[in-house]
Order: sequence, then C-alpha cells, then structure tokens
Amino acid sequence: RNYLIRKKLAVLADANAKNVIERQRKIQAQFEAEQAEIARQLDGTEVTLQAQTGAEGKFFGAITAADIAAELQNVTGREIDKRKIELAEPIRQLGNYEIAIRLAKDAVAHIKVTVIEKETTQGEQRETTAT
Repeated sequence: RNYLIRKKLAVLADANAKNVIERQRKIQAQFEAEQAEIARQLDGTEVTLQAQTGAEGKFFGAITAADIAAELQNVTGREIDKRKIELAEPIRQLGNYEIAIRLAKDAVAHIKVTVIEKETTQGEQRETTAT
C-alpha cells in the first residue's frame, strides 16, 4: 500500500536489504580509496602541450580537457576521463596553468599544464606578404 514501495523507490527494511546496502557501501568505499590513490599519484604531474599560433601569438584553436586527458595518458599511462578535468573554459593562451582533476568526491589531483608554441619547420611556414 505504501506509495514508495509500489513505485519501487523504496524497499522494506529487512535483513536482505541491509546486506545489500552494506555491500554497496563497501564497494563505494573501495572505489573511493582507489580514486584517492590515483589522485595522490597524479598530484603534481607536469604536462606540456604544444599549440600552433599565428603571427601575433594567437591560437588557431584551443586546448581542451580532451587534449589534456590525451597528453596525461601519454605521460602517465593512466586513462583519465575528460569530464573529470575541471577546466572552466578552454585554454587559449600560452603559459602555465594549474588544473584540478576531481576523480571522486574527496579525491582531487592538481596538475601543472604548460602550453608552449609549436615549432614549425621551414616547409611548414607560410609566407606572410602584404599586398
């Protein structure tokens, strides 16, 4: 007769339900401990990204969380979900940035991202002539 039980939003508090909840809590605690360990390992990692710039030092694109995640995987060998990287907006300027990676509720790693200008070879340089 209970509305919540009928809609399967709740179950009766019996021994079986308590065991299920305890198992879920243990799994969640283990997951959070693993994420905290990964955050500890990633904390302080330095990543260098290259970006192609124009004549005035402006980017042709932007450095996004996906770019940071890919380079972080190359550096550490660990796959990090791009949605875990807390980047307010894409990076559009050269420089050093400190980025937070929130792996779990209390597991946050801070990495250093350095964006440098991509060096071009003579064959890749475009001529800039004023006509």
